[in-house]
Amino acid sequence: MPTGVAIRDVRELLFDAAERILVGSGPSALTSRAVTDTAGCAKGVLHRHFDDFDDFLAAFVLDRSRRLDARTALLRDRAGRGEVVDNLTGALTGLFDSIAVAVVALVTFRDGLRARLRRDLPAGIPVLTEAVDRIGAYLAAERDLGRLRPDTDVEALAPALIGTAHLLFADRTGRRPDPGAVRRAIAAAVGGALAP
Repeated sequence: MPTGVAIRDVRELLFDAAERILVGSGPSALTSRAVTDTAGCAKGVLHRHFDDFDDFLAAFVLDRSRRLDARTALLRDRAGRGEVVDNLTGALTGLFDSIAVAVVALVTFRDGLRARLRRDLPAGIPVLTEAVDRIGAYLAAERDLGRLRPDTDVEALAPALIGTAHLLFADRTGRRPDPGAVRRAIAAAVGGALAP
């Protein structure tokens, strides 16, 4: 792209390019050159807006994490409606059918990125940490409505559900898990907590 041509919403242009690379080719293919080439702009554009590539990646991960968090936030509104297992299966499938698996791989792949993210997030991996919070809030609401046993430990069950779903979806290059298998795994994880 010639110099002097204004680019509207540079951050979003670069973030979209990073997402395409990350989902299509994985974290090892995500370089500043690949991002700017995919975005169709000069490499200097990225460095004018971010201190370095890890700064860019941290902003990208936090942006995508906020978007995914907004999707899982809708789960809380399902409390008291539908089947608990179906609600959880839908929410977790939606989460892990998205860029979430690729973001988790990216965060675990790059030490510098994890260090940058620690400034904003004291613990956990973005996307998964927020999802645990949202799933926990949903489970607490269902417990309060009497659809889960009163002694359900939602703080333990929420990360167990995230871990279960992540294991099913973790291979970003393989076949997607069978929806029935996902539902059975979620049902097994939450089964003992369901109110009789």
